[in-house]
Amino acid sequence: MFQTTRRRLAVWYTAVTAVLLLLFATGFYFYVRNTLIDRIDDTLNHVVEIVERSLVIEPLKTPLSSSDVLSGTKFQVNVQGSFRDGSDAVDDDHIDLEWFSPTGELLWSTLSEPLNIPIHANRSGETVWVNHQLRFEGVEKRDLTADAHLAQRGKVGDFDGGLKGGLEEHRDSIAQIANRVSTKPISIRTTQNYSLRQVTQRVEIGRQVLGYLRVSHPWFEVTKPIRQLIIDLILGASLTLICVAAIGWLLSGLAMKPVRESYGRLKQFTADASHELRNPIATIQTNVQVALAEPDIEPQQYQQLQVIERLTRRLGRLVDDLLFLARQDSGIVQQQWIVVPLDALLIEVIEEQLAIAKTQHLSLSLEIVDSPNTEGNFTVLGDWDQLARLFTNLLSNSVQYTPSGGEIQVELQLSVKMLNPSLQVKVTDTGIGISPEALPHIFDRFYRADPARTHRSAAGSGLGLAIAKAIVENHRGHIHIDSQVDRGTAVIVTLPAHKSETSRP
Repeated sequence: MFQTTRRRLAVWYTAVTAVLLLLFATGFYFYVRNTLIDRIDDTLNHVVEIVERSLVIEPLKTPLSSSDVLSGTKFQVNVQGSFRDGSDAVDDDHIDLEWFSPTGELLWSTLSEPLNIPIHANRSGETVWVNHQLRFEGVEKRDLTADAHLAQRGKVGDFDGGLKGGLEEHRDSIAQIANRVSTKPISIRTTQNYSLRQVTQRVEIGRQVLGYLRVSHPWFEVTKPIRQLIIDLILGASLTLICVAAIGWLLSGLAMKPVRESYGRLKQFTADASHELRNPIATIQTNVQVALAEPDIEPQQYQQLQVIERLTRRLGRLVDDLLFLARQDSGIVQQQWIVVPLDALLIEVIEEQLAIAKTQHLSLSLEIVDSPNTEGNFTVLGDWDQLARLFTNLLSNSVQYTPSGGEIQVELQLSVKMLNPSLQVKVTDTGIGISPEALPHIFDRFYRADPARTHRSAAGSGLGLAIAKAIVENHRGHIHIDSQVDRGTAVIVTLPAHKSETSRP
């Protein structure tokens, strides 16, 4: 129990830290990425300003049309004078310049080949993807001397794309090409994909557009450090989570230590108190029974002794229940598990409760549901006494809280789910039921839904269902209760089935 709680605390520590690290890493990633992009955009805009100030703008000597005469002097950019030294100025920063005419025609560029990207005037920067077709041309050289020697030894082949025939027919041709080299032009095409960060500025005077200046910067200046940053963040976060998990495990152990010690002292006190109370209670009960056996006892004293005997019997059951739970919690009980035929055990338990049910005018029945796969084998691996106590508690509750004339039915069947067979015992009654508010707490120790719901005078201690749950969990099963007020209660116990020959302890 404590190891499970400690493990959950460590997992929670690690999970919370992982979420915080994820948020921090995400924020830090976007901060660094945006910082790099802003730095490149600032550089590009600075280059645009410098180039724009260095443009050589000249007036047109001859107007092109009458409209130009009416509109005034027209200007143009002297491309050769403006970009004479532009290539050397930006080469060290991996920045490329392009100058376009007002109509979008490329007039000058530092790139070896045009990008074929439409112009979008944008000073804030944009990222574009470039598919660049590359072509390499060259000459393939082939030495024909070796082929000629092979031909002289009697092996005839293709020489320079067309020499065929017998050895005697091409003897002279072989001698002529013995020292020749064949050349053939070749062309290789490939595609280069990369990204660019671009800023495009429209250059204009008044309302006249002189052209467009586009400045490009390689995008790998952002992606390369970002990739390294992602690797560093993953490694750092992983190492941090490992350290936090180890520290969380140690801290949870320190946090659980006083709780474990307090719980251990409480269990020890409960076990010691229950053990020490058994002898005095047994002595009191024996003396009361001896006194009740006296023939000359007065009626008033006899009635008082009966009350004492009944209270000591109830107190004895309470002590036995506390001692059982204390031993289950401490794990000091040595399990003596055997193969238990659950159908035979239920028959015995029902026989014991049948007399009480008849006196209270209750109908108590057992139904064993056979199927072709069961072959009459309803066995589990467990403790006979504990299982008997489990179903005795369940049937006692049904008998206690079912009005006269009610029905109590016990059903046993084999359930096969996911290749794991299990035995299901369902105890159904038509009693007064349990309220929905009380169902979540019904297995708590000393919990009673409502003192007024006790149907008969024999009030319980509030430990019956807690003991039932402990027994079921000890047998690796589970228990579930469905109930409706004034309509009845259904208790379903599921235990793992054991495939073997049935035996009786």
